Amino acid sequence: MQFKWVDVRDIAIELSEAWPDTNPATINFVDLRAKVMGLPGFDDDPDRCGEKVLEAIQMAWMDEVG
Repeated sequence: MQFKWVDVRDIAIELSEAWPDTNPATINFVDLRAKVMGLPGFDDDPDRCGEKVLEAIQMAWMDEVG
């Protein structure tokens, strides 16, 4: 599966599976961005990501780990 920045929920699921011991509430946006871009299947322009996108991914990841 290919991921783009807009695939917030899918990215959150992948992050929760790839880094189960990471607390998404405490991750900084620099590290979060790096983790997203390192996901297998992630294929989008790094310049298309802003703070609002990262915040949405972080919130979805927090929801995912409940």
